[in-house]
Amino acid sequence: MGIMMKIYDWPTGPYPARVRIALAEKGLRSQVEFVLVDLYKGEHKKPEFLAKNYSGTLPVLELDDGTFIGECTAITEYLDALDGAPTLTGRTPREKGVIHMMSKRAELELLDAISIYFHHGTPGLGPHVEIYQNPEWGFRQRDKALRGMHYFDGILRGQPFVAGDAFTMADITVIGGLIFAGLVNVPVPPECEALLAWYAAMQERPSVKNRITMSEPIGAS
Repeated sequence: MGIMMKIYDWPTGPYPARVRIALAEKGLRSQVEFVLVDLYKGEHKKPEFLAKNYSGTLPVLELDDGTFIGECTAITEYLDALDGAPTLTGRTPREKGVIHMMSKRAELELLDAISIYFHHGTPGLGPHVEIYQNPEWGFRQRDKALRGMHYFDGILRGQPFVAGDAFTMADITVIGGLIFAGLVNVPVPPECEALLAWYAAMQERPSVKNRITMSEPIGAS
């Protein structure tokens, strides 16, 4: 099957990782062309890209009819529904509710908190992109992310995956948060043994392990 979709992203970015993992889980990598958007040059904030995604964020999915879909959750929903057999976003109303709740918590309590720390408490993407920074806010968000790690550690002490008994979008979101935490040197606290063990197992999952191909440029996001 030929290329049907384009994904605009930055290969090692934690948000793009969420969609790359979803693509691999659904067996769709061969149907996607990846288009590099250089974050350090601020290409995601330029008019050409903003025409594709008003939010100026990555990743963005472009369909063959010219439709653009931004936001990781929306892209994952689309990909998961293509074959009529959703495995990542839930099948029953209960599954959908729990998965979306846990994925949103993973965004709020971990991934987005780390992102704010990156943009405000570190040099971030550099002076050409980081026009305004509030270091105090950044460090508060880093501490919030650490609390989030303890929360998910508690969840994983009682079940094998973030939303229950199966790997879902919620797991992918936590993985994205921990990828980002690793990039900005915010380690998981050693007492979070369940979270650490779960993450070690997730890193061996093919969709996670092989999310970046050797031909792609390596850099932080």
